Formats: sequence, structure tokens, C-alpha cells
Amino acid sequence: MSESIKHECGIALIRLLRPAGYYIDKYGSWDYSLKKMYLMMEKQHNRGQDGAGLAGIRIGARPGTRYIHRQRSNSANSIKEVFDRIYPEIMENPCDVWLGHLRYGTYGNYNIDYVHPVTRENNWRSRSLVMAGNFNLTNMEEIFNHLIEIGQNPIDFSDTITILENVGHFLDEEVERLYRFYKEKGFSKREVSPIIEKELDLAGVLSSAARRWDGGYVMAGMLGHGDAFVLRDPAGIRPAFWYADDEVVVAASERPVIQTVFNVRTDHINELDPGKALVVKASGDWSLREVLPPVKPAKCSFERIYFSRGTDKHIYRERKKLGEILTAPVLEAVNSDIRNTVFSYIPNTAESAFYGLIEGVDNWLNNRKRQLILKKGEAVTESDIERIMDVRPRIEKIAVKDIKLRTFITEDRSRDDLVAHVYDVTYGILRRGKDNLVVIDDSIVRGTTLRESIIRILDRLEPARIVIVSSSPQIRYPDCYGIDMAKLGDFIAFRAAIELLRQTGKESVISDIYKRAQEELKKPVDEMINVVKDIYSPFTDLEISQQIAGMLRTPEIKAEVIIVYQSVDGLHQACPGHTGDWYFTGNYPTPGGNRVVNRAFVNYIEGKNDRAY
Repeated sequence: MSESIKHECGIALIRLLRPAGYYIDKYGSWDYSLKKMYLMMEKQHNRGQDGAGLAGIRIGARPGTRYIHRQRSNSANSIKEVFDRIYPEIMENPCDVWLGHLRYGTYGNYNIDYVHPVTRENNWRSRSLVMAGNFNLTNMEEIFNHLIEIGQNPIDFSDTITILENVGHFLDEEVERLYRFYKEKGFSKREVSPIIEKELDLAGVLSSAARRWDGGYVMAGMLGHGDAFVLRDPAGIRPAFWYADDEVVVAASERPVIQTVFNVRTDHINELDPGKALVVKASGDWSLREVLPPVKPAKCSFERIYFSRGTDKHIYRERKKLGEILTAPVLEAVNSDIRNTVFSYIPNTAESAFYGLIEGVDNWLNNRKRQLILKKGEAVTESDIERIMDVRPRIEKIAVKDIKLRTFITEDRSRDDLVAHVYDVTYGILRRGKDNLVVIDDSIVRGTTLRESIIRILDRLEPARIVIVSSSPQIRYPDCYGIDMAKLGDFIAFRAAIELLRQTGKESVISDIYKRAQEELKKPVDEMINVVKDIYSPFTDLEISQQIAGMLRTPEIKAEVIIVYQSVDGLHQACPGHTGDWYFTGNYPTPGGNRVVNRAFVNYIEGKNDRAY
């Protein structure tokens, strides 16, 4: 992606189902599970590069010995650092359950305290809780206030601590319920403890806690005695996959991770159903439990467009399809002039969509060649056929990112001066003033890198026309479920619509929506509607795309600039199983989403550079 979009986060869980000696005998190593966990975390490094954490539980540890081991790091080499630290701790007594996490600092919080897993430890193993998650909730303040209402005094307002204490509260209640039940039956305190660990209803605990959560999430955790879980939100917004055999139960945020690390076929890996939890007891018994009733599916489409690893066969096919569907509008943008058009892509994540686009162009071209030959009929000559068949898409590697420079640009104030040099251009591949240049990207969010870097360097090649293609639709609305796109003013599609309203004398629409948004925010959250949709309703998608092209074309650019976006219908055609399209349509899958978008608009009008949740 030409503009960095951050995402929160990646999880990995491994539960060994056999004694430690089994893995030593079969795999020749005491650290079988650690090696697997290391690979699972490295394979999900795309999901979080600001921090990593790992926690392990040793089941049946003797009193007086540690049974929870945890290491976290927010260094540049966080995964390696975590494993370097944890190996000496557990060499003699390996853990049976591991929970790993990779984090992006979505809120700008890069402090080590915000790196998962987080812990809530107690001398009663059944009350000790370790949690990590890939989540954003829109109503964290409400959950925090509930903790205060029940008499707690949380040490931090952070989402991680709030959710930990929220689940911990209901865990305490369940432990206390079981304790009283068996104490009344005459069991001693010492006798009750293992009974509680065995009979504790973990799914019930999660159900009580999660019924207040509004957002997208995959929550994973372990209890001190060895129970473990992975819970997915009822709309399936955030992804989760699991696999089980007679040796392990594992879970991860992405399917290819499990497939590669454990060398299993795709069809043996299961997607965790929305609203359900994978629960693994300390005994090794595991089950799928419904924690919350599922709602209308809204699996995140951005996972398919950009974020998840493209090595998943389904994602790879979908990304190719996204590119193929763009064939017609791209050909229209270059007047079907294949001879004088060069096709490329920026950055590498757009490669799959590029292949799909080229296949689409090839198919169109083959059909056109067939028609031309048939039209010639018996009069066709060998030279005619050679001339017709000689036309093919011209494919070139147009730009290469300078990785070292990219890591240097961190401060906003220095970004504008340096961003123009993030990419190196490949010279000598275009005929100046004659060739069109088509470049596909996976999305266009802010437009900053396009305006300040990409279009400038492409213009150095002196093409007649630059066509920037986005395999995703116009991003118009903030996300509040995990991907770091929280402010309306960041989106070039939103700024384009605002500018069009001003240019066409419809500024009153802006002030009207501002007043309506303020009124919506006074309503109960489940009664709110998204009034920001009306910012876009006076204009067609094409009009907004044309306005964006004008905003991205600075005065010194000589080439004509055209922007081609994927349509929402095209997105659904390519990714039919992932209908979560609120970024593009404003159709939020939870009530909290409407509150967030209305608040984001109020913040924009009032000049507040704040998140809306």
C-alpha cells in the first residue's frame, strides 16, 4: 500500500495435548511448542510491528513454583527479544499452553504497558487470567464505568486493562459461585480448588462479560490452571481460525499461518464462527461454545483487499478478481489504447490485483483479436494476423520503494519534504509524451503519498496520461473496529466531497449535517443513524473520483491524471463472503459505529484532531 494503514492486531495460541515426553520422542526436541509459536508469530508479523508478547501456562505446577511465564517487548526486534528472554525461564519445565500477540499501536500508545498479553494474577490459579486480543470497542467508556459501579478502582483507562478487569470480574463471580456451592456440601477449601478448576464454566464467564461489548474483536486468554479460549465477535468482523488434532489445538488470526506452520491442508483448518468461542479445558478436552448469538455477518472486507497475507488461496483469488473487475473502467480511461499503455503496480501488496487486471486485459484483447480476424474473413493475410497478434499488454516494474528512507520518515513535520523520495522510478520504459501509464494500488486513503511522491515520480517519465487504479472503493468513513482509520478529515474522498459541496454552492449541506449529527449524538446509541452519508449523496462516484484526481495533480504535473476506483458492487462480487463494507458505505455492523461517524464529523467541523471513540 502506498500509504501505511495500521491494524490491530495478531493472536496465536497453542495448546499441547500430550505429555512433554511425547514431543521429545517424536520431534527430538523439548521446545516443540515454542518453535511452533515463534513461527506463528513471525508469519503474522504483518499484523503488528510495534510490539510482541508471549505468555505460557504450566499445567499442574507445584505450589511455590511459577506457573505463568510472560515476556513482552516493544523494541524493533520484539519477537526475537521475547523468545530470547523466555527460553531460559522454561528450559527445565516447558509450558503446556502458549498465547502470543503482535500489536500495532493504533492509539499511538507504544509504551510496554500496552503490549499484550496482559495478566491478572491471583494465588487461586482459577482466578488468574491472561488475555490478548485483536479488537477495538466503541463503548470502552461504558465498560469502564461499569467496573466503577461494581466497586472496582481500575488502575488505567486503557482498553486492554478495562477488558481484562471486565472478564476478570465475571471470572471471580463464577469461582465464588462454585466455591460456595461446594463449601455448603462440606468440601474443604483445599478440596474445592481442583473442583472449581474442573467445572468452571468459561463460556458462561465470557458470555456475561461480552454482552456489553460493541465492536469487532477476537479475544484470547488463558486461566492459571490451564483453561484457554479464543472468542470471536458476533458479526465476525475480526478474523480467527483454528485447527485441532490429537497433538495440539491451535488458533491464529490468519489461516495460512496454521497451514504453513503445521503443514496441514487448507480444508482441515476451520474458521471460528461469529459469536462462538473455542474453549480448551485444562484436561485437554476442547469444544466450540456459543457465547453470543450471531448477528448479520460483517466480516471485514479490508482483510481481503489488503491486510491479511495473500498466501491464503481464497484471499489470493479474491484479490485477483478485484483487479479483473477493474478491466473495463481502466480500458475506458486509456481509450482502449493497449499499444500505447504500460501497466504496473505500487506497492507489492497490490501485485495480486495487478495480475487479475492483466488477465482481464488479456481476455479483452484476445476477444478483440478474434473479432478482427473474423472480420477479415477469407481476405485475412499472414501479415494481418501477425499485426493483430502482436498487440499485448506492456508490463513493467515502474517503481521500487526505498525501505531505508521509509523507516527514517517518522515525524509528520518532516514527512512532506521527504516523502517524495520514498520511491525510486525506473527510467527508459515509456515513450515520452506518447504512452499512458496505468498503476494499480490496493487502496487510496489519504492521498498524501500519491500527491507528494508517486504521481511526481511517475510524471518524471513524461507519460501522456497517468491512471491511478484503486482495487478498493472510495474510503469514506472511519473505522472503529481495528484498522487505524479514525478521522474523517484524513480521507481524500471525504475532503473531495466537502470541496465539491463548496464549489457547487451547497455549503448549507455541511452545516445542516453538522446540526443533525449533534442531535444524533444526544440519542440512545441504538437509535442513532449515520447522517454523514448525506455528504456524498449529491454526487456520483465518478464526480468524486474526478475531484480527487484534481486534488492530487499539483501544478507542476504535466501528465493528465485519472483516478479509477473499485465499485462497491465489484467489491462484493470479488469478496462475497466478506460483506463488512462500512469503510465505503457507512453501513456499520454495530450501533456504536453510527455514534463514531457522527462524532467524527462533529470533530471535523469543530477542528478537533481527536479520535471519535
